[in-house]
Amino acid sequence: MKIHEIYIKRCIQLAKNGFGTTYPNPLVGSVIVYNGKIIGEGWHKKAGEAHAEVNAINSVKDKSLLSKATIYVSLEPCSHFGKTPPCSDLIVKHKIPNVVIGTVDPNPKVAGNGVKKLEENDLSVTVGILEKECQELNKRFFTFYNKKRPYIILKWAESADGFIAPISKEKKEPVWLTNEFSRQLVHKWRSEEQAILVGTNTVLEDNPKLNVRDWKGKNPIRIVLDRTGKISKDYSVFDNQTKTIILTEQENLTSSENCIYENTIFDFRLAEKIATILWKHNIQSVIIEGGTTTLETFIKANLWDEAKVFKSSSVIKKGIKAPFFEQKSATNNIKNDKLTTFYHHD
Repeated sequence: MKIHEIYIKRCIQLAKNGFGTTYPNPLVGSVIVYNGKIIGEGWHKKAGEAHAEVNAINSVKDKSLLSKATIYVSLEPCSHFGKTPPCSDLIVKHKIPNVVIGTVDPNPKVAGNGVKKLEENDLSVTVGILEKECQELNKRFFTFYNKKRPYIILKWAESADGFIAPISKEKKEPVWLTNEFSRQLVHKWRSEEQAILVGTNTVLEDNPKLNVRDWKGKNPIRIVLDRTGKISKDYSVFDNQTKTIILTEQENLTSSENCIYENTIFDFRLAEKIATILWKHNIQSVIIEGGTTTLETFIKANLWDEAKVFKSSSVIKKGIKAPFFEQKSATNNIKNDKLTTFYHHD
């Protein structure tokens, strides 16, 4: 099995090239091996474009070798027609005799059907090589299908004395507690996740754009909590530059293509309701960027997967207290800022 692990590791490595660009599809890498040598590689780059297996097969110069080769893929080949034809059909068409799969696809449209189709065509199929690693690669995708909600990441920066912002400030713009390297990293994260969520007070106090400026990539969908309609149309979240979903208790509001209103009751089950609404919109991951009340809504509901917390050397002395909790964590230093990532365990 060790030789299988080597090639599945390469599949995972290739799949990561698509991070942030494949939504709503998963990250997938594929390798084709003949006589102990890799003769083809590919990964899924963007939804609607060729899947990993197709790119790997297309990269093989001598197609006659496929009938004597082994194809490795980090996730079960699809068996249904979507925006592209089924990959399992292509593997059967080229008569690739051996198929090694990292993990089964949790999407009910696939979920074992790809394996079944390959086996029905007398191909040798091996499933479950580096299964945990392959599921970790697609933790957003697996969370979405298995838990019927997006993968939830909490993020905030706090001062050395435990505040996320001063009580009052002169301008309606963010107060940066972190350095330029940390800010660039945050914009990188935004480009990798499907959505970003903030509460009413964050919009009123900071007037944030919630887009990607310090990194190259797609802007996340903006999710804004506005229970009673306090946010006027001149705020940046209403600039129509990016798809924005407004969660509110107000009724009979008219949605447009880039500004969608979702009606919900802001009660003790708000975190669960938000997760369900985002799931309904096919959003597989979301960064919760604040403020403290919004972050604590998810913490108290025990509804989150990761928390990324920057601790700066700045001192505020008097301000809005940062959320607090204890979980298993890993710490890195971003120049003079300390970044701790907490991992939630059920």
